[in-house]
Amino acid sequence: MRKRVRAWMLCLGLLALGALPLSAGDALDALVEEQVGWLLATYKHLHTNPELSYLEKETGALLARELRRLGYEVTENVGDYGVPGRTAYGVVAVLRNGAGPTVMVRTDSDALPVEERTGLPYASQARAEFEGAEYPVMHACGHDIHMSSFLGTAALLAQLKDRWSGTLVLIAQPAEERGAGALAMLRDGLYRRFPRPDFAVALHSNANMAAGTVGTRAGYVLANVDSVDITVRGYGGHGSTPEATKDPIVVAAQVVLALQTIVSREVSPFEPAVVTVGSIRGGTKHNIIPDEVHLQITVRSYKPEVRKKVLAAIERITRGVAAAAGIPEERAPVIRISEDEFTPSTYNDPELTERVTAALKRALGAENVLAVEPVMGGEDFSRYGMEEPKVPISMFWLGTVEPARVQEAREKGQRLPSLHSSQYAPLPEPAIRTGVKAMTSAVLELMKK
Repeated sequence: MRKRVRAWMLCLGLLALGALPLSAGDALDALVEEQVGWLLATYKHLHTNPELSYLEKETGALLARELRRLGYEVTENVGDYGVPGRTAYGVVAVLRNGAGPTVMVRTDSDALPVEERTGLPYASQARAEFEGAEYPVMHACGHDIHMSSFLGTAALLAQLKDRWSGTLVLIAQPAEERGAGALAMLRDGLYRRFPRPDFAVALHSNANMAAGTVGTRAGYVLANVDSVDITVRGYGGHGSTPEATKDPIVVAAQVVLALQTIVSREVSPFEPAVVTVGSIRGGTKHNIIPDEVHLQITVRSYKPEVRKKVLAAIERITRGVAAAAGIPEERAPVIRISEDEFTPSTYNDPELTERVTAALKRALGAENVLAVEPVMGGEDFSRYGMEEPKVPISMFWLGTVEPARVQEAREKGQRLPSLHSSQYAPLPEPAIRTGVKAMTSAVLELMKK
């Protein structure tokens, strides 16, 4: 009886798709309902079995297997990190459906070195070894939500081929958390070996928005992210005779404070920028002045010219403080800006974002599509819009939190667990339902007949 009811609902949904515009979004609900059990099971499997960046072998295989089952042409192991012996587990799936635009939908597949503390019955207990160290592993950034929504979108668009025309390219990208996956896939010929997209779209989990809602914004939405490592060098010695040393701890402390003047005194107050010293390490004992102190710094910006100015200021100030302390040139600070982990700022193409936003409002209701502010986090999805000739890109936020919790947190001024937190626990069913419906609607808008 239940199967008959489901079949009847599906028929109604398909009839509605043929007879009604997608403005109400109700037509998609019946199709999502048919997939939700499978998608939730897949989500829980992915959540329980996360894989660290560079190690997404089983995750990539699962995605490839499901996409083949849905009728897509699938290529595995797409990506080139430029490191001998390191396999990239990128997946590209193509569905051709006549003449029309080419649209690319991206998900990311890697997890984080975080020990889960959510208490969920399907919580991750996974651990992984990488480069000689062992780490706990957790999907603390919602990539399991991304992948489940991605598969649901793939299933619906395969069913709805009579509603769109063109070429659909779905990519599952590894190593997003290391800022390396998008570059690896592009380096391996993503835009040469496979149909080059006219548009690229993606979604990202949001830890402050209610499940059932999405958020959009045109223009800058995510920042340039740079990692800077500084080694302040001096001459160590006995703590009782500081005059016989060049104390790198004192110099490092002065550097930390001086770096805070970059944003406040060298960058326009109308230009966002962040300089955060996330780690300072040096010394071994109370009475020993060390030879070196190490600083790790994250730098955030939007515009390329602001990024260049801030990075130059960090180098100038660090060297200047060391020179003022009398540290000779042969012991000058060593400053390394990591290009491997740099991610460019994400700029949502305004025209594309306007079309996507309109489609989301028709599908979800205007009250569930929020205008959001830009944030200083980073995402290498930006790279897909930087290859010449440039591809318009747009990413939207997907709410993942129990609505009552969001409301209570706002009323009481409480903090919700953020992305990358060991306690981040998305509400999977409504989040995935909304993600599938939203992304399917966006693609149908871009590829409509």
